[in-house]
Amino acid sequence: MALSREKLAHYQELSKTIRRHIVKMTNHAGSGHPGGSLSATELLTVLFFEHMNVDPKNPQWADRDCFFLSKGHCTPVYYSVLAEKGFFPVEELMTFRDVDGRLHGHPCSEHCPGVDISSGSLGQGLSVANGVALAAKLDGSNRRSYVMIGDGELQEGQVWEAAMTTPHYKLDNVCAIIDWNKIQLDDYVDNVKGVGDLVGKWKSFGWHVIEIDGHELDQVDDALRQAKEVKGKPTAILAHTIKGKGISFMENTHKWHGLAPSSEELEFALKELV
Repeated sequence: MALSREKLAHYQELSKTIRRHIVKMTNHAGSGHPGGSLSATELLTVLFFEHMNVDPKNPQWADRDCFFLSKGHCTPVYYSVLAEKGFFPVEELMTFRDVDGRLHGHPCSEHCPGVDISSGSLGQGLSVANGVALAAKLDGSNRRSYVMIGDGELQEGQVWEAAMTTPHYKLDNVCAIIDWNKIQLDDYVDNVKGVGDLVGKWKSFGWHVIEIDGHELDQVDDALRQAKEVKGKPTAILAHTIKGKGISFMENTHKWHGLAPSSEELEFALKELV
């Protein structure tokens, strides 16, 4: 079933709200990673508010779906979604990267409710998702594992070792979401180390592959629904996105991978996010 007009409008506004959080948080901290957070906004909005089986009042619920932010530097979008979902107060977002706060630059599962893995060292998320998914199969649980991977992160060999493991064990309860914004820390991915034909690669590894526009809410929703229906193999959602999406001067450049907006830039960005 497609998203209703009411839900579509709601998620569009929620995505704007989350983008406002992202730029305000990074401005407050004077550091952080806005570019890859802005590119992942619609993906995480639809995932957490339409598909993830979680309970903010019981973050450690044994049968919850689990999410692993493998590109762990993109906490501004992650924390914003968790706060809007109710895992902690929205006001706490403005403690991002504070020394005595719990919203660290990279997610810490020990300190932050809703965080299922402490991450930051790239390439490890899919391996963890596989382990949790295999445990769910052995336990007879319907728990699903979702993992978000950056396209630059696909240069890590461990990702592809894990990508062989998932179909080997027929882990149809694993869904990998690739934030395919085509830019990494200091250049385009193709200029650093091209990842080639991602659709063909994931298919050749035995995955069910869905290619989408990662900023189209209805496409994101449809892909996640399809992933739940696929049996016998895992699903990879290859989501074409734009780094810095939603703010004109941040879009499609590596400059804003790890740079916080100044107060003047924040003011300009917020005017674009009305």
